[in-house]
Amino acid sequence: MTEREPHEQHGNDTGDGKPPHLDESVRRIGAAGRATLDSALDTGRALRKLVSADLLLARSALGRALAWVAVAIVFGASAWLLAMGALIALLHSLGVSWLVSFALCAALSLGVTGFAAWRVSVFFDHAGMQATRRQLARLGIGDESDDDEDEAGGQPAPAPQAGTP
Repeated sequence: MTEREPHEQHGNDTGDGKPPHLDESVRRIGAAGRATLDSALDTGRALRKLVSADLLLARSALGRALAWVAVAIVFGASAWLLAMGALIALLHSLGVSWLVSFALCAALSLGVTGFAAWRVSVFFDHAGMQATRRQLARLGIGDESDDDEDEAGGQPAPAPQAGTP
């Protein structure tokens, strides 16, 4: 088999070894384009169905997760109350007055609450997407310049330098 024989075998449907006419080539290209477009549309439909099913699954999972979070909160709170009650009883049995026992447990609870509130504020700061907002402001998108003017007393804030992150 020579180098041209595979090409000649697939050159046209007539089998005479000549390349197909221009109109036949255009029809073949058009048919291949339609097949490609149909395949792309089928792929798009399949992807849309997959995303839709995935979102439905995620929504169902989120609802169930929230229900279990509520159960965990209820049992965690009751366990905390029982632990504080046991600590109060232990402190009282060790000779500490009831008032001081309650005060120590209240101070412990307030300390944990303060720590948790601080951590929540840190995570809410991360959720503010400040870096994205800065980048959008550099592109001229968003209301960052209006906020900066209000903070500076009516003076527009200086534009960030190109080399700064």
